[in-house]
Amino acid sequence: MDNLSQVLKQHKLTQEDYVKILDILGREPNLVELGIFSAMWSEHCSYKSSKIYLNGFPTRAPWVIQGPGENAGVIDIGGGYGAVFKMESHNHPSFIEPYAGAATGVGGIMRDIFTMGARVVASLNSIRFGDITRRDSIGAKHRYLLRGVVAGIGGYGNCMGVPTIGGEMSFEPSYEGNILVNAFSLGIVKNDAIFYGKASGVGNPVIYVGSKTGRDGLGGAVMSSDSFSEDSKALRPTVQVGDPFTEKLLLEACLELFKADLIVGIQDMGAAGLTSSSFEMAGRSGSGMIMYLDKVPMRESGMTPYELMLSESQERMLICAKKGCEAQIMEIFKKWELDCAIIGEVTNSGKMELFWHNEKCAEIPIAPLSEKAPILKRPVSENPSYLDSIEILDVEKLESKNKNEVFKTLFSSPEVCDKEWVYSQYDCSVQTNTIVPSGAGGASVIRVKENGKGLAMSVACQPRLCYLNPKEGAKQAVAKVGRDIALRSGRALAITDCLNFGSPENPEVMWQFKEACEGIKEACKALNTPVVSGNVSLYNQTNGKDIYPTPSIAAVGVVDNIHSVLHGEFNKEGLEVYLLKSKSIAPNFGASLVAKYFGNSIKSEIAEISLSDELYLWSVLNLANERGILNAAVDVYQGGVAVALAKACVRGNIGCEAVGNLGFKTLFGEAPTQVLVALESKKIGELEAMLGDSNLELIKIARLGGENLALDEITIPLQEAKEMFYGAFEKIIETL
Repeated sequence: MDNLSQVLKQHKLTQEDYVKILDILGREPNLVELGIFSAMWSEHCSYKSSKIYLNGFPTRAPWVIQGPGENAGVIDIGGGYGAVFKMESHNHPSFIEPYAGAATGVGGIMRDIFTMGARVVASLNSIRFGDITRRDSIGAKHRYLLRGVVAGIGGYGNCMGVPTIGGEMSFEPSYEGNILVNAFSLGIVKNDAIFYGKASGVGNPVIYVGSKTGRDGLGGAVMSSDSFSEDSKALRPTVQVGDPFTEKLLLEACLELFKADLIVGIQDMGAAGLTSSSFEMAGRSGSGMIMYLDKVPMRESGMTPYELMLSESQERMLICAKKGCEAQIMEIFKKWELDCAIIGEVTNSGKMELFWHNEKCAEIPIAPLSEKAPILKRPVSENPSYLDSIEILDVEKLESKNKNEVFKTLFSSPEVCDKEWVYSQYDCSVQTNTIVPSGAGGASVIRVKENGKGLAMSVACQPRLCYLNPKEGAKQAVAKVGRDIALRSGRALAITDCLNFGSPENPEVMWQFKEACEGIKEACKALNTPVVSGNVSLYNQTNGKDIYPTPSIAAVGVVDNIHSVLHGEFNKEGLEVYLLKSKSIAPNFGASLVAKYFGNSIKSEIAEISLSDELYLWSVLNLANERGILNAAVDVYQGGVAVALAKACVRGNIGCEAVGNLGFKTLFGEAPTQVLVALESKKIGELEAMLGDSNLELIKIARLGGENLALDEITIPLQEAKEMFYGAFEKIIETL
């Protein structure tokens, strides 16, 4: 091959990779074959830098039907039904083209769900940007990116008729060169009607369905496996273009297809397009495959085998059909006005054989492609020093700040204030099953009509905490989403993750990744929440600057009684508010929101979690709500007790008055395993009895009532607080 070194560089392959390719093929590859190896061995598809740290994730439980390794995970939710869910990243594409990148991220994760035979019923998102309050070009750019991402998420989800019912967002300087867009979707499936991505049965036809293939998204998987430099505009052709109306037709056609029992397996054409879908289906079955690429439906003239194999055009599926069912399948897709073409068949050769107008253009052994894929043991820092140059937080100076000023700043900050500007662009009521939507804070809840139960789901990660201590940050992210579900009277059953990190070529980033994985393993084992699906996104780096380690975690849990869902609005005069917390965990300022806005640094001691206390807190919340003890409850998260109490009061349109002097650290410090509960005074004894000799305690904080929020020196009219909370975000987006 001419200019081999240049060709390898363009395909992000090393000389060592090339030697392996020669060994697998027994000859030199042609360009099509090299492109296939490049895509399948990319970081995005092969997890070559991360795989060794993902081993050991707890993935099994009696309620887990399908763990990692398929398009999505599945858990049993009762009554013969399962919840199918997964979260994935679309970070690089969304930074290049925010609307298209976010939209196709949503479309891609939805296809992963309905490929399993499920109807998609809910979506969440986790999105992160630079500082949108800056009055300069960086602030303007990230407000533009935010507008585009939100519009893309809403545009695709709304057209699909799938409610977007919750999410989270954060704003840190580390995301200035590399935003994060993580999309989560969940579907409902009958447990005996789950479909898998396999291609077995010699002679069974391989059928292409959905949209025609174009040149959009060409090389997307390889692009997503590299860092950004100054000029990302040149990467725009690698961003896919989505069409939600076509995807809606594809969803309905696939669900009709599943009912007819006509297929062996089905796979979404996601990252690496036709390459990954065909190799993965054949690889799972230990079979071979022949494909005739000139039969692939194309929307552009002059396309080549290379382009057809690597295009990431959206809204496409690959089906392994039962032989003899071809006509029925084609009739279904014709009815839904979608392309449908027989492009190959299953063989027993163990090879992928590609033909172009009856001439063989590629031949690759399937098993070695994955078995001999590079597994990199990248250097991991033994003594990471990235925090050494950061000054330590001056706690004494921080605690001298005026509490009223601190509260007003935090309460109107983009991290805390209401995001109606965002979630109002998402249809959360379509399908008529949403019980707790966006805007309520914490976990969202939907009704499952099929079995009469509810599903609670939440997504979270605190990047500043993960920056200071990746292992502890990951543990607390797992605990946070489970706590959110417990605060809705549910029990978290499993998680999916989206592990967003900087360049794996940086040993300190690999240390962050290793530590975060250990934190997830430890928390999931202790909390009995296995990992059933997930995604890794590396190379989130621009011009040598890595993002904060951001292991986003989403959890799903069952709510047995949808009529007793616990809410987070404090709205009844005379109720008493107590802080229910671990005795051994005191709030601290490390990574806190108050340190970010008023400190000289976020580097300080952090409050570390006790997972046994966390698990006990979940059971107390569930039992207390079941017995009718609690009127409302809310998590204490960013901003501490002051912010949590104020949000609950503002949402419930009621004032409060603190009991005694709470102190700066109690008001604004942060710690895990803390919730505020509102209840009648006569029920306090019953709640205290539940705690028994556990390591949990109750501390009286406030009494509800009046027209002011009164906490120590903080005194602010309720109406003013409402205006701050509900009006701040739109002012930031629309006026700065």
